[in-house]
Amino acid sequence: MRKWVGTLEKIQISIGIAFLFIFFGVIVLQIITRYLGVSVIWTEEAANYSFIWAVFMGAAVMVNRREHFNFDFLVQKLQGKKKIYLQLFNDTVLVLFNLCIFVLGIQVVQEFWSYTWSSIPEMKMGYVWIAIPIMAGTMLIYTLVHMASHIQSLRGQEVHE
Repeated sequence: MRKWVGTLEKIQISIGIAFLFIFFGVIVLQIITRYLGVSVIWTEEAANYSFIWAVFMGAAVMVNRREHFNFDFLVQKLQGKKKIYLQLFNDTVLVLFNLCIFVLGIQVVQEFWSYTWSSIPEMKMGYVWIAIPIMAGTMLIYTLVHMASHIQSLRGQEVHE
């Protein structure tokens, strides 16, 4: 399972980096064309939407690495079962939050799927907003794997006591 999660994380990192490159490239293109006095109207939307994808993919990876959505003051103070129970509580809150984001994200995608970009009518907004349920779904996977690990640790402690 850990190997599969690691592969999923690598895919998300690759997607996030690709969209950061697109973001950077589009911004550079926008600067150059403005300097040359040429108007390229699609660059602003492309930059905004690529940035959305980069941020959402990065947010999910940070949840997997425990570097996002985490208040670790108590986690650092506690040890043993208390620490594991607190981590399970935190993960439960994350699961509930991400379930809501996932469901609402699917509703947003369904609602806005056929809307189009104002500068490129051939591009559908659904491709932008599908990043929301993808982010929430992968956050759910990562959090559930963490919860399973905590439960295993808890069982291991019970065996040793």
